[in-house]
Amino acid sequence: MARSYSQDLRDRVIDAVLDDGLSRRAAARRFGICYSTAIRWLDAVTRDGRWHSAGTGGHRPLKLAPERDWLLAEIERRPDLTLEALATCLQQERGVSASASMLCRFFGKEGISFKKNRIRG
Repeated sequence: MARSYSQDLRDRVIDAVLDDGLSRRAAARRFGICYSTAIRWLDAVTRDGRWHSAGTGGHRPLKLAPERDWLLAEIERRPDLTLEALATCLQQERGVSASASMLCRFFGKEGISFKKNRIRG
């Protein structure tokens, strides 16, 4: 993945357009960046007043967090339930769609694993 541009370069491009009267494309040529980058930067300034990047990544709230109590109770009630079957029950009873891998990650964070053992079969 390529590195992001520095805030200093971003500021200089924006100043060249706003203060010096250059077009967005002319400013992009002057500073050696892509036209679309300069256009997006200036759109953010004129539309939102945002001079800094919006950032990438970050925390996404867990979709299954509100269903935590229901999921834990369901696993307690029916411990032999597969993750696919639990996803189906979750969709039918609670109206929340979730994949088996999403449920696996949720239970992993809860410290619950579904390893096979001799008792379960």
